[in-house]
Amino acid sequence: MARQKQDTVTFRLDPQPLDHGQEEERAGFGLLEITVNGRLMTEGFDEHVQGYATGPRVSGSHFAEWLIWNWWRLRWEPGPPGPPGKHGRDVLRRWDSAHRTATIGEGYVWPNVVISSDGFRCAVIAEPSQELKAVPFRYLGAARMEVVPAGDLEAEIDRFARQVLGILDNANVHDTNLHRLWNDLRTERTDPDSTRFRRLEARLGFDPDEIDERTISSYLDDAKEIGDNAVEELAAHAAHLDRGANVASAAALRQISIDRGFDANAGAAVRLNDTVRLNFENREWAENPAWQTGEDAARALRRQENLGTDPVCNARLADLAGTTMSAIENISVCSDELSFVIAGDGNRSRLALRPKWETGRRFDLARLIGDRLVDGVERLLPATRAHSYRQKAQRAFAAELLSPYDAVDEMLDIDISEERQTEVAEHFQVSPLAIRTLLVNKGRISREIAPFVSDRLY
Repeated sequence: MARQKQDTVTFRLDPQPLDHGQEEERAGFGLLEITVNGRLMTEGFDEHVQGYATGPRVSGSHFAEWLIWNWWRLRWEPGPPGPPGKHGRDVLRRWDSAHRTATIGEGYVWPNVVISSDGFRCAVIAEPSQELKAVPFRYLGAARMEVVPAGDLEAEIDRFARQVLGILDNANVHDTNLHRLWNDLRTERTDPDSTRFRRLEARLGFDPDEIDERTISSYLDDAKEIGDNAVEELAAHAAHLDRGANVASAAALRQISIDRGFDANAGAAVRLNDTVRLNFENREWAENPAWQTGEDAARALRRQENLGTDPVCNARLADLAGTTMSAIENISVCSDELSFVIAGDGNRSRLALRPKWETGRRFDLARLIGDRLVDGVERLLPATRAHSYRQKAQRAFAAELLSPYDAVDEMLDIDISEERQTEVAEHFQVSPLAIRTLLVNKGRISREIAPFVSDRLY
């Protein structure tokens, strides 16, 4: 039965009078409410009315402009580059400017709401005001997060933009910046070439036309060889590492695979049987978090290969990947860029692994096995550090394949000390960090609400 369509995310503007400012600002002024999955994200204390309000009184025109200008990044740019301190403040500030409504400015106290997408699903995170001093609007309530299909957010931004444009037109306010931005966006989205261009810009973490056109065009040329999605994953990888527009080229990766890679045979690599694979092909990914997709694939593979809950030895893992144990155990041969498989002629391919330690190589090899099972239709299968849906599914697959949670949970029982986690990690031949991350993802160790803390969030 098809899922009944519901309004999972709503931007509501209740027009109110404003006696100052530009004509566009006055016409689009009102009380703004953001509701996600029935949960209000904008409640607070309004100093003007000295009481509780469901949202601030702000310029709907400015909010709509921010949504439209940042549309490509809101829709396609993965989570922030990393935890605070991993990169410079400028990197996080750039990401915030496109994903955190508090950065809109224009003299208003905007909600502290973050919108973060993995390509299929969007997390909407709201946090209360931190200021103790009096401000025009103080946001209340605990930090909270809701997740919606990315297509629902896309549809609501469109609806809200049309609503504000209708308000402006009814007020005889035409040819504004919002009108121009909206017309440009509609044109770009209906043109396949423009769409590919803008999506790649967004994955790199740049605003429209912020990168030289020739640079983007060179990456799109690479896509003809290794696939559109593969190039977008490489772009998100570059953004995550704060490399600007410096994306690894197909030629560079192929050379890495020759110099620092291993032979692999795609025909010998494991595949899910037709019944299981059909289920995954019919899955509406936006309906399921990436971790669920990855875990389901790993459990299906363990059942199919009769692995039970036992550790997967190096020989079996290499066999599942269609390569040899040398790829895991020869830690002197590493890719400085990322782990990946790149196809050659026929079933021949080359495999390169980035980690310089055996447990890390096992984990990345497992990721590439999962990528082939769930999404492996292009010539390049990349395992990156970005937070796209595909990469999150890979990591969940690897964790469940190498250290199935039910077995980990049974071994730990009530003792989740670091010493016991290390013992369990050694049993499954994974890193202690892998076990700790698994416990965080499953809720046995507490975590903050932040899009970069855990792949399991959405």
